[in-house]
Amino acid sequence: MKINQFAQIHVDAEQALAELQTIGLFTVGATKKPLATNLAHFLHSCFPEATTKSGQDEAIAKLLLDGQTTVSDFLAAPTALSAAQFYNLALQLLGFEAGTDFDLADPLKFMRTSQLAFDATDPVDNTTLLTNIYLLLTTHTKLGLTFLDDLANRGFFANYTGPRPLFFNGKAQAVFDTQNLIKEVVYVEAPLDTDQDDQRDLLATTIFRPRVTDDLKIPALYTANPYFKGINDVDAMLHDVDQELAVKTAPVKPPVTPQKPLPAPRQVAGQANQTEKTATDLSSYALNDYMLARGFASVYAGGIGTRDSDGIRTCGTVEETISTIAIIEWLNGKRRAFTNRTDNIEIKASWCNGNVAMTGKSYLGTLATAAATTGVPGLKTIIAEAAISSWYDYYRDNGLVVAPVDCQGEDTDVLAKLCFSRQKDAADYAKVKQVFANELNQLQISQDRTTGNYNDFWDERNYRNQAANVKADVVLVHGLNDWNVKPRNAEKMWQALKQTKVQRKLILHQGQHIYINNMPSLDFTDMMNLWLSYELYGVANNAPAILPNVTIQDNLQPETWRGHHDWAPADRKRQLYHFTPASLTLDEPTDAAFVTFKDDNRRLFDQHERNETRWLHDFIAEPTAYQAQQFRLKTGPLTQPLVIDGNIVVTLQAAVDQPTGMLSVLVVDYGKAQRLGEVPAIIERNGYQLDPAGKTDNLVEFKLQAATDFKLITRGHINLQNRVSRSTSLPVEPGSFYTVNFELQPTHFQLAAGHQLGVIVYASDMGMTVRPQTVANYRLDLNACQLSVPFTKR
Repeated sequence: MKINQFAQIHVDAEQALAELQTIGLFTVGATKKPLATNLAHFLHSCFPEATTKSGQDEAIAKLLLDGQTTVSDFLAAPTALSAAQFYNLALQLLGFEAGTDFDLADPLKFMRTSQLAFDATDPVDNTTLLTNIYLLLTTHTKLGLTFLDDLANRGFFANYTGPRPLFFNGKAQAVFDTQNLIKEVVYVEAPLDTDQDDQRDLLATTIFRPRVTDDLKIPALYTANPYFKGINDVDAMLHDVDQELAVKTAPVKPPVTPQKPLPAPRQVAGQANQTEKTATDLSSYALNDYMLARGFASVYAGGIGTRDSDGIRTCGTVEETISTIAIIEWLNGKRRAFTNRTDNIEIKASWCNGNVAMTGKSYLGTLATAAATTGVPGLKTIIAEAAISSWYDYYRDNGLVVAPVDCQGEDTDVLAKLCFSRQKDAADYAKVKQVFANELNQLQISQDRTTGNYNDFWDERNYRNQAANVKADVVLVHGLNDWNVKPRNAEKMWQALKQTKVQRKLILHQGQHIYINNMPSLDFTDMMNLWLSYELYGVANNAPAILPNVTIQDNLQPETWRGHHDWAPADRKRQLYHFTPASLTLDEPTDAAFVTFKDDNRRLFDQHERNETRWLHDFIAEPTAYQAQQFRLKTGPLTQPLVIDGNIVVTLQAAVDQPTGMLSVLVVDYGKAQRLGEVPAIIERNGYQLDPAGKTDNLVEFKLQAATDFKLITRGHINLQNRVSRSTSLPVEPGSFYTVNFELQPTHFQLAAGHQLGVIVYASDMGMTVRPQTVANYRLDLNACQLSVPFTKR
């Protein structure tokens, strides 16, 4: 087991003792007391669930200092305390089992291999004991929490009467009661009228916050969640992808809808200090729940077009962004909200200190990104996980309609319908049914599935265009195996943010489209606690310097995360591989060589269950039933590991016997090996406790799977008609050769020595592109085909 703690701050003895005093564990004179007295006092505090000294003594009696000495024996007749004895005790308190997880004869060996912090000073004197206790409180248990968090969950702070919020080791502590939360709903008035009813759109906003004294103002974690109020069944709306690839003509420009003047704000009829509607919805993000007990309110809003709000869904527009930041403006005291939808009684966020962070994954993280690009005051940071930074990069690729994985046929219109939860209330839906139908029609025209080109519609939905406006610090989290929101979205935003002055952090994991807050191998929650304490409470914890710029999970070794300075820098060294008929090689070819393959993937796909996941596996496997439908090359076995970091760029010269054509590329790691699963395995269901009230999440971890012969590294697609740019279409003359040069999805991937780097060139992709029925025959001029691979040291 490896535990990577990037947010653990190491302090000197003076600061350690001062912080131990703030949590009520020791008093000023602790250094003058006998070591055994301090140890006994600490141990009695380690079992807050035991309410009597006898109960605490019983728990202490179960602990060993070494193979012969119990802790009770030591406390009864104190002698010198060795470092090994202290860490035998510490590991048991952290939930590790003597004889199973670690050896009582050498606990420091386990500390080293598991990467737990320790002080080997031997013997342990009184000052060292106190600093060791401080370090222990900040160290992770077997179940992924700091020991102090574990104690808090068991009641350590139940009788705490000190100042709130409380910070220890730079992070907020669970001293707020979450069993008696304020759960309320307000209606924020946005400067929009998307449903065209001549009234500004009201946005239902759900708030969970601890009860605090009137003089304490707390910050807010705000999650803009279009799914929060429910979703609709959209299977019948999915676009048919069993289509021919179109010969592009001039796209039809949709008619411009004249903009009506924005209605005047509502006239305020009075003021209220109390809300009148209790929130019955459940919170939807475990990180928010964890921070709630630590003095951070949780705020959720579905936005325009969601149930109990006004407006309609527009999928990625400026209006959607305005809807998102309206809640921030209210929290920051710059916009109105009302107690209900009719009485115009205003209520202020008087409990909020005006500082807001946005959190969430996928569409939720996307809206956080959108909000950040407005520079809205009050937004101090975003934690955007698996977030879209350009909707074109979500639904298109180089002039092709390219679906997110497992979402064939989805597009902006389908997603707008999916999230239009106003439909769930019949009378409310009836009022806006035609307006929303008109919007869907506009989306269907403007998204232009016929050409797949980048146009004004997609440019409006490219948040990177406004990256220069970002004022909030940014944390990006993304899966290197996320084929839903593909890694390009994070990489291009990361590059764009380099041109700003904001603090930025990036975390890349080996998963798909997932959250990573509940893994014992990474202290993600601690990292975000450190970050949010710095950003929203102004704690001087030096978070920007302590956390790595880039944190990347290793794809070969389980439970291994490393800090890096950057990801995919433009000046990364590159290795150029050439195509030959037999192999992918570093040597330039000398003889002319041409190869052919055909695109009748649809025929074989129809014959084999029409299962996209199975198709991709069989397409990459060796041997493959799809040999005639692809051209595959591999390097020889690598003599040393190769770490790919950034965007692989492919150059192909191809001809096709049709007036249209597309090229797809897979880059593959070939070699028999156990590999990490892309979906974390559940270690313990409900094993990750978020707060003293008992709210939990599953404890999960990426685990090695049964050995496989290959692993997909990255992929990409291009329309031959878009060989110049994604916005420009040029005709394809059957039989003529054309050169294309395009980036594959960015990655960070280590190929082990003895493995082979493989590349597969093909045309239609059953899981992502359209699936033509017409058979197309392709020819590659290998002398003009190359793979440019960015690489770095581990």
